[in-house]
Amino acid sequence: MENSSPNTNNWRDKLHEVIYEADTPAGKAFDIGLIIVILFSIVLVMLESVQEIDEQYHDKLIMAEWVVTIIFTIEYFLRIICIRKPSSYVFSFYGIIDLLSTIPLYLSYFIAGSQALLAVRALRLLRIFRILKLVRFLGEASMLKKALRESRAKITVFIYTVLILSVIMGTLMYLIESREAGFTSIPRSIYWTIVTLTTVGYGDIAPQTNLGQVIATFIMILGYGIIAVPTGIVTSEMAKQKNNKEEDTHRNTQVCRYCAEDKHLEEAKYCHKCGNLLHE
Repeated sequence: MENSSPNTNNWRDKLHEVIYEADTPAGKAFDIGLIIVILFSIVLVMLESVQEIDEQYHDKLIMAEWVVTIIFTIEYFLRIICIRKPSSYVFSFYGIIDLLSTIPLYLSYFIAGSQALLAVRALRLLRIFRILKLVRFLGEASMLKKALRESRAKITVFIYTVLILSVIMGTLMYLIESREAGFTSIPRSIYWTIVTLTTVGYGDIAPQTNLGQVIATFIMILGYGIIAVPTGIVTSEMAKQKNNKEEDTHRNTQVCRYCAEDKHLEEAKYCHKCGNLLHE
């Protein structure tokens, strides 16, 4: 039973709408601001990895990192405060990612010993988890994920076919070409076939005989056709997902204040997971 006063609930509800919703001006502004901070934090990680820049601007980079860390700390606790059941956020995927991307700078000051500096650098690498927080703002990510999942059987068969073709052509090139040309074994010849088939073409191995060059030409041309196959498979599935997306157009961005469930119908009054009121 909820023991908080109506004024407290009203304050938490307003905060919840700003932080978790994207269909209000305040919610959109919060999301945009958060995206900017996330991108800025990623740039900081990249700059700190450049030795020349880190040596010249180390103190400024650390100061900027503290600012970003404090912002993410405040955001993390605000998300906990405005949820009626905090554990639903704390132990959720994004809750864990938010925590992992916030604590490294704090933890680095509790590590002592001769390997402290190395440990600090390793801990700071955890900040790259912040890039995963960007996923929550990509509306098409769900559709792409579903398309890839639905395409996995076809893509598996396609990759299996390419591997068989690579083994056959690699073995053939091993029989045709000499060891001096770089085809010293069947595995190495298969490596050359895959590199050529994918149109990468490192150039470390090249056929020398006329027949080998003819086969290489065939593999190169075949590579352009093969590249288009997985693209067509995924695109086809994405088209199906887009056609099935009409139902989602009737859903809003409302997030339940009790269990943090989203994707409710536009006119829904109760959460479809826990049954609590979405609006009071």
